[in-house]
Amino acid sequence: MTGKIFAIKRFAVHDGDGIRTTLFLKGCPLRCLWCHNPEGLSMPSQLAYHEAKCLSCGICVGSCKRGAHSILDGKHLFDRSLCIGCGDCAKECPGDALTSYGREVSVEEILPELLADRDFYETSGGGVTLSGGECLLQSDFCAELAKALCAEGISVDIDTSGAVPYSAIRAVLPYTDRFLYDIKAIDEQLHLRCTGRSNKEILENLPRLLLDGGEAEIRIPFVPEYNKGEIPKIAAYLAALPKKPTGVRVLAFHPYAGSKYASLAISTDMPTVVPSDGELADAREILRSHGLRVIE
Repeated sequence: MTGKIFAIKRFAVHDGDGIRTTLFLKGCPLRCLWCHNPEGLSMPSQLAYHEAKCLSCGICVGSCKRGAHSILDGKHLFDRSLCIGCGDCAKECPGDALTSYGREVSVEEILPELLADRDFYETSGGGVTLSGGECLLQSDFCAELAKALCAEGISVDIDTSGAVPYSAIRAVLPYTDRFLYDIKAIDEQLHLRCTGRSNKEILENLPRLLLDGGEAEIRIPFVPEYNKGEIPKIAAYLAALPKKPTGVRVLAFHPYAGSKYASLAISTDMPTVVPSDGELADAREILRSHGLRVIE
């Protein structure tokens, strides 16, 4: 059993309780306008080119079997149409101008990396968080990995959009301490416009997860240009659930991922307006007014 990952973040403190290691898996069914991990959207491996870091040394030319790199008049040229994302060139790049996103790993291979900070997990009440992209697109791998981590006494959180068949959630449920579950909008047409997909599956999966014994912390990516008016609707939806989530966290949108899109040659219509402190405070107060526990 293997899975495709694109990053490992150690000493993470915003991906669940305590100090955690977050494993990011490739692939996502959504195309959120504000996505800050564009390197996790597609399942195939990708190569990022950071032009400002390029030394035009030409080492990548010799390491690429497809001829995707060349040097012309002292300038590096990269033909993405020839690149298969193998990452051989990135391994040789002395200026870190090339980054490979997408590594196939087995549970046995990745487990030692995730257990390396066991002492920090134990002293802080932390553990491992599986994220993405949408990690549950690779639910069989996630379930096997989570089971192995549980056998080692390690806490496992799943960071998910909920935009997956419920069978994917059910596969990891026995080994998951908490789901970090995104709710972006209640209005279906707005959700379609912002993410390219209906939210019907997301809103149906959450109560099933909770009634099946799962714990969920709701995360609301707050993007004032798009979902400011959705906060009261989200609050009412959560308050009406037959079983309540453990808490709700409002995540302020930030536009810092622009350079990632450029390095991957992905076009983006990313929002530009970040929420003010007052808007964040108002959103949290609306949630509290519905009897929900707000986490700051």
